[in-house]
Amino acid sequence: MTSERKIRSRRGSIRLFFDYATAKFGVAWVVGVGASAGLGAELARRFAHGGLTVAITGRNEAGLRSIEAGIVAAGGQARALPADISIPSEVTRLSTAVREIGALRAAVFNAGNMVRGAALDVTPEQFESTWRGSAYAGFLIVRATVPLLLEAEGGSLLVTGATASVRGGGPFVAFASAKSALRSLAQSAAREYGPRGIHVAHVIIDGSIDGERLRSGAPDRVAAAGEDGLLHPDAIAETYWYLHQQPRSAWTHELDLRSFKERF
Repeated sequence: MTSERKIRSRRGSIRLFFDYATAKFGVAWVVGVGASAGLGAELARRFAHGGLTVAITGRNEAGLRSIEAGIVAAGGQARALPADISIPSEVTRLSTAVREIGALRAAVFNAGNMVRGAALDVTPEQFESTWRGSAYAGFLIVRATVPLLLEAEGGSLLVTGATASVRGGGPFVAFASAKSALRSLAQSAAREYGPRGIHVAHVIIDGSIDGERLRSGAPDRVAAAGEDGLLHPDAIAETYWYLHQQPRSAWTHELDLRSFKERF
């Protein structure tokens, strides 16, 4: 039966609302959830609104609990699973917890830590930390989620990329190296597990996201961007939801998102 769809506008984006009674229930595991107004939190809210129970992972337990409470208050289902995803034993523990919640239908890797600096400015420790928080952690999450998605007879594995995934810049030597490695990981996973029913998609976020971090750290940049000059987290999340729902006869592996004002 076709789900009833109600369409409304929010901050310039179109959102589709599905009847919970006819939604395909299961679990969406969103990794890399930080600020309540950030992309990770918005992804969790969108998948919860689509009828899935969301498991949310990040390092800030208090923040996760707050986001969890907000989703539940809005009528969704959520479980906060705080952890450091660059530690293999922690990821193993998380995958066990997710399996206990239910069948995994969607996994979103949204983690990453950006260190700014050229090759002579970044320390070896900073370079390694950036790699661990992105490429290495992504590898651990792929290893943890693919078996769960195969158990559920397929699902989606969505990976957040950046401009640096495809283009290195002088002051982004660590970040670009980590993000391009993460992109290669997504490509390899798509080729290996796509034929087995897992939709692996890599989303290149080409521009600044309008969230708490940017507004508190660079208010002048936010003001200069003007209306819709930054990527809105809810609009990005709508694209992830679209990717999750794509029919397997026409899957997208990679797409890029940017504000209409962004130069590229």
